[in-house]
Amino acid sequence: MKIAHLILAHKAPQQLERLVRALAHPEADVFIHLDRKADIGPFAALQELPHVLFTRRRFDVRWGGFSLTNVVIESLREILQAPAAYECINLLSGEDYPIKSRAVIHAFFAQHRGHSFVECEPEGSAWWAANRSHVSEYHLTEYRFPGRYFVQHWLNRLLPPRTAPLLPVLYGGNMGGWYALSRESATYLVGYLDAHPRLRRFFQLTWGSDEVLIHSILLNSPLAATVVNNNLRYIDWSGGGHSPKVLTRHDLPRLVASSRLYARKFDLAVDATVLDELDQLNA
Repeated sequence: MKIAHLILAHKAPQQLERLVRALAHPEADVFIHLDRKADIGPFAALQELPHVLFTRRRFDVRWGGFSLTNVVIESLREILQAPAAYECINLLSGEDYPIKSRAVIHAFFAQHRGHSFVECEPEGSAWWAANRSHVSEYHLTEYRFPGRYFVQHWLNRLLPPRTAPLLPVLYGGNMGGWYALSRESATYLVGYLDAHPRLRRFFQLTWGSDEVLIHSILLNSPLAATVVNNNLRYIDWSGGGHSPKVLTRHDLPRLVASSRLYARKFDLAVDATVLDELDQLNA
């Protein structure tokens, strides 16, 4: 079973190389999207590694903006056009790392052919109560002009709340940004957004579309029964705020006990030993 790992990266070339090597498997290829703002020089050596490819198109990705969703859609399009018929496309960041062995990971996906692993909550949940404005208000995150926040403020004061077209129920959540898609789901997503440009236009003015749009399309689609509400990632949000906790060797017992396949996020500058120990356990 062929797997394509799609890694979104913008920094830390040494850590990215370590992740790429940890994913290495005869039945896996790694596609790296390097943010257009990053200098490719420090990352160039990765292109010499077997089964590693850089996406042809590079995008300027803005945190919270639609560009983070768009880079996934356009990278999926490229992967689907590749000669290898990947049955699973697994989205990772450069700060992720496997917490199970390659053999366990590939056996898992082989046992779950045709399924996608996406974690989210339907409208009405506590997460939606706190984050409804991400969709219902105008957000000019992708724009850079003087007075942007002033314009955004008055758009939301003067205009009625926004409602997403075409999607009867929205799904999303803070675990939603990373997932594994079946080939069927990836193909459906790309085709659906191509066929419905007004949905793309709507979400260009939302905040955090990467936590909502893909999930909502799939769970309102004929493929909904193939979507498992589990993104296979161990993520610790206990620290509060907009970013998960950086994991260290003190988290190792919980990582080992977890049934999930990957974890995020890690930082070599904070603690490299946790990755050393994971490598030893999963050798």
